Amino acid sequence: MTGAPASAAGGTGRPAPGGKLGAAAVNQASLWNIANILTMVRLVLVPAFVVLLLQDGGYDPAWRAWAWAAFAVAMITDIFDGHLARAYNLVTDFGKIADPIADKAIMAAGLICLSALDDLPWWVTGVILFRELGITAMRFWVIRHGVIPASRGGKIKTLAQGTAVGMYVLALTGPLATLRFWVMAVAVVLTVVTGLDYVRQAVVLRRRGLAAERARPRSGTEPGR
Repeated sequence: MTGAPASAAGGTGRPAPGGKLGAAAVNQASLWNIANILTMVRLVLVPAFVVLLLQDGGYDPAWRAWAWAAFAVAMITDIFDGHLARAYNLVTDFGKIADPIADKAIMAAGLICLSALDDLPWWVTGVILFRELGITAMRFWVIRHGVIPASRGGKIKTLAQGTAVGMYVLALTGPLATLRFWVMAVAVVLTVVTGLDYVRQAVVLRRRGLAAERARPRSGTEPGR
């Protein structure tokens, strides 16, 4: 019988072979699952990261090292929570909303704090935040026509941004300080390029969706109906 809980169907409630949960468990995914807990940890780390980074005026190497540790943990949880949610059918409405908010909150906090400390030009922060917020708004704009999947370029962009911001959080000098400049430059280029690609995908998706909507009434006007 489809749609029945595992207990009603005589199931054991254990994960299906391969470590995946059965279809019944998808509907019963608890808010307090490991994926959501990691997302919550990332949300809590945002204010902690800001406090650590701005301690003693924001220029103490020790405090900045602690801030980097908080940022690194947040980035690591970002990798694992989405993977766990998909692999073990732990996707929830809370996770769908909180995960992207947590992702953008920790990155925005890092960029804004670094610019406020004059470590990073404001235009860099502006370009990255405008892209991230704009793409998020655009996804909602076309969501009734379909979902724009995360591209490989987008994932590389996220890695580049995280690496660059992490390097700027640390009090680096000499060659490493020069290296972080180029890592951030790569991150900015990837941010712009992947953003334009997402815009292209959104335009194509919307055109196809509108074309399908216009064709739907005509397909239902056959003679005799």
